[in-house]
Amino acid sequence: MDSPLMNLDLRSPLFYAKVEAMPEEIAENDEFLLCFDLDPGQSRSIEPKPDLLIGSLVFIGRKSHDSGNSDNSQPETAPLPAGNYLFVQARSVLSREEWLDLAVEQQKDGLWERNKLKNRIYVRFLFEDGSFVTQLFRPLAG
Repeated sequence: MDSPLMNLDLRSPLFYAKVEAMPEEIAENDEFLLCFDLDPGQSRSIEPKPDLLIGSLVFIGRKSHDSGNSDNSQPETAPLPAGNYLFVQARSVLSREEWLDLAVEQQKDGLWERNKLKNRIYVRFLFEDGSFVTQLFRPLAG
């Protein structure tokens, strides 16, 4: 883990266009957001089982930093809502297993610090400051 667990107050939402799937590789000008519901029991456990923690995929969102839109259609949007989050990031594109391990550690640390966590997680993939980054946003209750 490149950064310590921290509380993040996201002041305005980030919007993405809903897409059906992520590509095999992420380009420097792309940004993706995955949103998952979490298993209610596992999401409150200090020792969650990684293979049971992640529930259903809510959406995949894509934000392209290319200029211009090839057509005039308006895709359905998928937001990372404004709010308070437990936040952690790694300076690489993590595989599902790797970011899931990071999510488990994020949950353990968050619960240890007596945070009230919601049953959802956002996984963001982007390129910034010369490298790819994987970020996890876990909404806080209250």
